[in-house]
Amino acid sequence: MKFTLSVAMSPLDQLTELARTAEECGFDSVALPDSLFYSEQVSAAYPYTPDGSRMWTAETPWADPLIAAAAMGAATSRLRFYTSVLKLGPRNPVLLARQLASVAVLTGDRFGLGIGLGWAPEEFEWCGAPYAKRGARVDEAIEVLRLILGGGMVEYHGEFFDFDRLQMSPAPARPVPIYVGGHTDAALRRAARVGDGWASAMMGIDDLRSTIGRLAELRAECGRAGEPFEIQAVCVDRFGVDGYREQAEIGVTDAIVVPWLFDGHGFDADLSVKQASIAKFAEEVIGNM
Repeated sequence: MKFTLSVAMSPLDQLTELARTAEECGFDSVALPDSLFYSEQVSAAYPYTPDGSRMWTAETPWADPLIAAAAMGAATSRLRFYTSVLKLGPRNPVLLARQLASVAVLTGDRFGLGIGLGWAPEEFEWCGAPYAKRGARVDEAIEVLRLILGGGMVEYHGEFFDFDRLQMSPAPARPVPIYVGGHTDAALRRAARVGDGWASAMMGIDDLRSTIGRLAELRAECGRAGEPFEIQAVCVDRFGVDGYREQAEIGVTDAIVVPWLFDGHGFDADLSVKQASIAKFAEEVIGNM
């Protein structure tokens, strides 16, 4: 099993040092969250809390995850980075492809793209993207990203995106893996059909087990059962060496963790406190797996 450090809602001036510490302590990756803006009013419920409320405020710090990955990549040599997850629905994939190619090349192909549709209508509408048909639009966006990032002169003519022959250079030396997030059946089908892996939000072990089983069924239906596939999980009820071994047994390949929360410290804790928690987790868990 691999371990990924989540730096969600951490102050931006901590990010590069957290990356250095994670690399020194044996973490495989850093997971970078995405938030475009905080709208004072929102017309949809947040899907990953029991009451639909957002668990952050207008003052909570967020970095653009691609810029953060480039900065943290420059401060490290081995550590990988992936978005968990970037809201693809509100974004134009042609512009995004330029950014993704840049961060992949600048980090030496240590970058993976975790994507979701996005849940807030305001994020779509205020960024100039339609909220209607968002699933079909994201499906096309994934096709566009893979096409452009593959390198060479390409063109695309779809329902939502249409362009003649173009090329972006340099292209990544290796394909940028795409991890599909979301808990709905449509999201799972998308992950099974086109993803290099699936990313969970906060889930208990029983829900994770059933979801991983469902993904296996869907991947078999798509003829992809034998292909490599990552399961990136935020499990909320199994911890410690035994807990992570149980996660691995049900198919989790990558555990996303926030070590300072385990020690009772908040997202805004001092850097030194977080570094101590990272080192403690690495010694007690990663070193004994």
